[in-house]
Amino acid sequence: MKFQIGTAPEKHDEFVKSSSQADLLQSSNWAKVKDNWGSEVVSVIDDGNNETILASALVLIKRLPAGFTMLYIPRGPIMDYANTQVLSFFFKELKKWAKTKKSLFIKFDPNLIHASSKFADEAIVNKEVEKYLRDIESIGAKHFGFNLVMGETIQPRIQANEKLEADIEKIYPKHTRRLMKDATNRGVKVARYGTEALEEFARLVELTVNRKGVALRNLDYFQKLMSLYGEDAYLHMASVNVSEKKAELALNLAQIEKDIQETPEDQKKRFTRLNDQKKSIEKMQKELAEFETEGDVYIAGILSIKFGHTMEMLYAGMDEKFKKFYPQYILYTLTFNDALAAGSDWANMGGIQGSLDDGLSKFKSNFNPDVQRLIGEFTIKTSPLASLGLWFYNKRKNQP
Repeated sequence: MKFQIGTAPEKHDEFVKSSSQADLLQSSNWAKVKDNWGSEVVSVIDDGNNETILASALVLIKRLPAGFTMLYIPRGPIMDYANTQVLSFFFKELKKWAKTKKSLFIKFDPNLIHASSKFADEAIVNKEVEKYLRDIESIGAKHFGFNLVMGETIQPRIQANEKLEADIEKIYPKHTRRLMKDATNRGVKVARYGTEALEEFARLVELTVNRKGVALRNLDYFQKLMSLYGEDAYLHMASVNVSEKKAELALNLAQIEKDIQETPEDQKKRFTRLNDQKKSIEKMQKELAEFETEGDVYIAGILSIKFGHTMEMLYAGMDEKFKKFYPQYILYTLTFNDALAAGSDWANMGGIQGSLDDGLSKFKSNFNPDVQRLIGEFTIKTSPLASLGLWFYNKRKNQP
């Protein structure tokens, strides 16, 4: 075996995509997304077998004061963790290389599922991954632990991941399917768009930022993502034409009132059904009366990137004024369907709190995803000054 620095991006990506641990954050293009960090691709090569890659990692390099750095391997490294020989060799050589970068410490969080369940079920622990944890610790890595709070580690340890299949709606709870129908009845339309809709998407994300007080990204960042990942970047948007829907309801109401007048008194069931329809339309008209918009209006959006066998749903935004139009329920479903059509096995809806009782977790539970609990974050000290560097790092990370 040999340790290779500067592995060709296309060879690294091919190796990563072929692994069950494949993750967008280990794609070579992710270094261009995180262009405020330095980066390098390092690998373990089987020198005697046509230079086959045995392990590989996109390493991000963050500059620290006084010329020091920290190294971070997001959702990696990628390797067969059952092969302890490769595991030991990779990290022995990585630590040597880290010292040439004046690295104080290395952080990494492998894409290994420690436990999984549905929201209402007890998690089933993967015993094999428990062994991997012990093996990783044996090479000098300190495990952060099985944290439940999303912001405690660089990447969320717990995520909601949808297993894709045809007619995905059949795995949803009944109330989710009802809300999908409500969205359609209110005239919500969903479709995939290109960069022409990015400004509207950025506007919706900004509304979400202002509403929730969370730090998300801006238009330039979204443009960079779509440019770097090309046809593997998916922008799904929901729109509604309120004035058109109002006109449609007015026509339907006029027809129903005509039908009621023409219904013989002895046809009580028909009379009751028509009156129920009339009440339903009048109720919706009342709900729409507050909206004065004309033409198509974008009300929600999701930006996703397909990499390997997973569609990563990275960013979402919604105009809260239209929350009773329930656009996200058919928007998420379109994303799942397009991901399946593109050959994905999973759609990753992103991180959730381990308590599973916060608003974001409850929303994602509407789609009946798997709750995947990853192995977590590790730290390897690579300098006598590592403890001091980690103290400063944690202090800065915890600042509001």
